[in-house]
Amino acid sequence: MTLGTHTLTAGRRLLFGGDYNPEQWPEHVWAEDAELMRAAGVNLVTVGVFSWARLEPEPGKRDFAWLDRVLDLMAEAGIAVDLATPTASPPPWLGHRWPQTLPVDEAGHRLWYGSRNQFCPSSPVYRERALAIVNDLADRYAAHPALALWHVGNEYGQVCHCDDSAEAFRTWLRERYGDLEALNEAWGTTFWSQRYSDWAEIVTPRRAPYLINPSQQLDWRRFCSDALLAHFRAERDLLRARTPHIPITTNFMGLFKPVDYWAWADEEDIVSNDHYPDPSDPLAPARTALTHDLMRGLAKGRPWLLMEQAAGAVNWRPHNPPKPPGRLRLESLQALARGADGLCYFQWRASRFGAERFHSAMLPHAGADTRVHAEVRAHGRELRELACVAGRPVPARVAMVFDWASWWALEERGRPSDRLNASDQLFAYYLPFWERGVSVDLVPPSASLDGYALVVVPNLFLLGDEDAAAMTAYVRGGGVLVVGPFSGIVDERAHVRTGRFPAPLREVLGASGEEWRPVDGPVRCRWADGTEFAAHTWTELIAPEGAETVAELVEGGSAVLRHRAGQGVAWYVATMPEPAALGELAARALADASVQGVLPELPPGVEAVRRGEVLFLLNHGTETARVPLPHPATDLLTGSAAHDPVDCHVTLAPQAVAALVQGAE
Repeated sequence: MTLGTHTLTAGRRLLFGGDYNPEQWPEHVWAEDAELMRAAGVNLVTVGVFSWARLEPEPGKRDFAWLDRVLDLMAEAGIAVDLATPTASPPPWLGHRWPQTLPVDEAGHRLWYGSRNQFCPSSPVYRERALAIVNDLADRYAAHPALALWHVGNEYGQVCHCDDSAEAFRTWLRERYGDLEALNEAWGTTFWSQRYSDWAEIVTPRRAPYLINPSQQLDWRRFCSDALLAHFRAERDLLRARTPHIPITTNFMGLFKPVDYWAWADEEDIVSNDHYPDPSDPLAPARTALTHDLMRGLAKGRPWLLMEQAAGAVNWRPHNPPKPPGRLRLESLQALARGADGLCYFQWRASRFGAERFHSAMLPHAGADTRVHAEVRAHGRELRELACVAGRPVPARVAMVFDWASWWALEERGRPSDRLNASDQLFAYYLPFWERGVSVDLVPPSASLDGYALVVVPNLFLLGDEDAAAMTAYVRGGGVLVVGPFSGIVDERAHVRTGRFPAPLREVLGASGEEWRPVDGPVRCRWADGTEFAAHTWTELIAPEGAETVAELVEGGSAVLRHRAGQGVAWYVATMPEPAALGELAARALADASVQGVLPELPPGVEAVRRGEVLFLLNHGTETARVPLPHPATDLLTGSAAHDPVDCHVTLAPQAVAALVQGAE
């Protein structure tokens, strides 16, 4: 089943709400919650994420009566329920009676209950107990009128090194390689006398005296993601068999390294995400946009859900300033502009106790007569004016390639420099497109590149032959390709490709290298017109083989190369340019691809993105911004119109948002 969020938004406009934990409150509070939710425009709540111990207080004993009353109350209030399976946090009795269900770290230490996520994904006992409670939830609530969405688990990411995990790892390896000869070849076990002669010798990559085999580590990361996915599938399949009409999701966590979300996204009906930008980070708006674009990419362009965000301060950073007035609305509408059809928060009512008692909520400790709750109510009301964007796409002619396996392989120990990492490289290349109002789709290396005028590869340390061939064909067919440093270095086994690098892209890039040269401090570079810029961290000894050097190291050697191949153009960047230079590179690549931003001119700090027929302008800056418009437009949020044909513009105060449709009132 493949469902879009339109199956949820039908009759509800855009989705608005958050996590609701009524089990933390006396029952007389629930009616007040329902009344305040309706007043705030809430139409979706997530219930039951951490309620396993309440639902099953003892092994095999069920207490659903309280949850019956909660769902009945939500149904009466016209509020849909995203019902969670509670399996992310088992009750203490599971770890006490079956300690083998508790996870073990790489040093062999067992992690105990008293927090959350205390389970081994490969434990048969955990799987049995988890599916039993999920089965009973599905049977009891399959026909409940409040049920609109299943929420499986929560923020998957657990890793375990116990004996059950080691046995499951061996089974996974047998399925992948067939026999030990193939595994030894794939892992290169002739190095350091690591050859395996019996499957029983293979364990998880536990703490060792020195560096661990990088090929083993890569397969371990693949296995850990797959083991979690297998458990998700088990719960999903059980739910789907009983409620085939109810969509199923689980909440992602953006650029979260342990789990390959490309592999997961196709396994759920709706992509959802938890995102908590840091209010003190001046680049948070761009980082957030990147995360939202990743979710849209995972959803293959379909709408997605922002399952969690903060109404104010979080509690888990060392220092937690609140969001300033207006930021709650600004960040929520940013997600809407970039493809979300649901805008939800953690959580509805602030907790009085527990580890998250100082985490903000839609309804603060101080109650409804507060600044934050007033902003929540106002935001809920204004979403009705934006219902027209529900289900609408965010068009993009630029794709940016990102891959979890390459991320894992790149950042193993024992490489030329640990200062080159995948997520920072991705953001560095993304930022200039965001600043120019150019929408970007995030795609995996295996994605079809048809329809994109420009494809950017910030780093693909691990690159397979088929994907490299597809990129080469894309350029020869007329596309523009930009490739960042240290790409195409290893194959799918994490074995270094011999010969001059980047071997699989050498022909299309028209250049090849022989030596990586990490550097300390800034490196002076020069464009062909003599303009200088700074680079850092990384250089390469690389020679043109048909490509032109468009920027060089002042001390000698190529820094940026451009090559015409077939009908297209390929760029290679052999260093890490400063932001302004990456902006210049982006501008030149966009010109090659004949791609422009949604507006010809954007003031600093103003984000511009088009969704469907609506142009969103979001002022993340601290100053009032004047944004020129190419044609008259009306703001859906205020009803005001920019109609002067000579000086058509919109003025945005700090934190302000405009949602513009062409034409004046």
